[in-house]
This record gives sequence, structure tokens and C-alpha cells, in this order.
Amino acid sequence: MYAIIENGGKQYKAVEGGFIEIDLLPDEVGKKKTFDKVLLLSTDGRTEVGEPYLQGVSVDTTIISHFKAPKIIVFKYRAKQRYRVKTGHRQKYSRVLIDSIAFPGKSAAAKKSMDTSASKKSAAAAKKTTTKSKTELKKAVPAKAVKVTTTKAKKTTSTKAKSTTSKKPAVSSKKKSTVSKAKTTTKKTTATKATAKKTTSKIPADSSTKKPTTSKAKTTTKKTTAPKASADKKTTSANKK
Repeated sequence: MYAIIENGGKQYKAVEGGFIEIDLLPDEVGKKKTFDKVLLLSTDGRTEVGEPYLQGVSVDTTIISHFKAPKIIVFKYRAKQRYRVKTGHRQKYSRVLIDSIAFPGKSAAAKKSMDTSASKKSAAAAKKTTTKSKTELKKAVPAKAVKVTTTKAKKTTSTKAKSTTSKKPAVSSKKKSTVSKAKTTTKKTTATKATAKKTTSKIPADSSTKKPTTSKAKTTTKKTTAPKASADKKTTSANKK
């Protein structure tokens, strides 16, 4: 519920229990003041607009304090005339507390509003309790589920660790077999190399055996040519005679 009031040519929204800062009032602090110029009234979703003001509606207030607003600097200037004026200003205000908004039929409306507010509060409290109970149940159930899952996870990790430890010796045996294979291959290669060396050592012996045959052939050719030369000499000598 709120009302819009007019004071000093300005409009203010007044809510019960709220504060309003209006232009300075001549009354002292602590005194009560009522504003009759009400332009609009809204209660329980119903709005009433005045023409220009509502009849029988008023706002009761109490003056709490008088104060000044922050300073505003006012500077006047005229070009080419050497005119400069600087002044300051602080507007004075009065802070007012809204006690109540009076209008015809307020008692019945107040009762209705009280009933509706009480019903809303009870419904909100019931919702809060139900939500709390649901959240507590949800928190209790996932705790067990988490425990079970953690135990399962631990079991699976332990079994995996065991399987890996059992598999490690097989890997070592594979490594041994590969090492032994490498050794055998190296032995074979060394043996083949030794045989190759032996064969190469035998080859020069054959060449030594072949050399004498060539020398024999040369000697035979020389012998055969010598008798031919002697025969030719004999024939030539015979012809001369």
C-alpha cells in the first residue's frame, strides 16, 4: 500500500514505515504533520486516482530532522566584460517519517491484508520445512552411495595393481629370450665371418699352385722354338753349299 502526495509543487511516494526527504518545513523536529493533497492511492491491487486530489485520504507524518544537501557551485560568466561571479549553495531539507495512510474503509482492508500476509507466511514456512526435509534425505542417501563407490574403486585399483605385478615377470622372461636370441645371432655371425676368412686364406694357395704351370708352359715354348731355329740354320747352310 502506498500513496503519492504533493508538497511544494513536487510529488513524493509515501509508504507506511518509510522516509521522505522534502523541502524544509517551518515546524520543529518531533512534531506531526498531515498531508491532505493525495493524488493517488494503491491498496491490495486497487488504485484510486484523484481529480486532482482524493477526498477523505490523508498521510500522517512526523518530522525527524532538518539537514542540508551537498554544496553546489554556481559560476556566472560574461564574455569580454570581465564579469566573473562564483557562489555556493546548499539546499535545506526535512526528513519525514510516514506513520500511516488514512482513507475510508481502511480497517476492513487492513484486516484482509493481515490475513493474506499471515497465510503467505505460513505457506512459506511450510515450503521451507519441506525443502529442508528433502535436502536432508538427499544428503543422507548420496553419502552411502559414495561410500560404496569408493570401496568398489579401491577394489578395482587393487586388482589392477595385482594384475600388473603378475604380468611383470612375463615381460622379464620375454626380455631374457630376446637377449638369448641376440647372443645366438651374434655367435652365428661370428662363425660365418670365421668361415669367410678361412676361404679367403685358401684362395692364395690355389694361386701359388697355378703359377708353376704358367712357368712350365713358357719353358716348353722356349724349347720348341730352339729346335726350330737350329733346323732353319741347317737348311740355310745346306743351300749355300
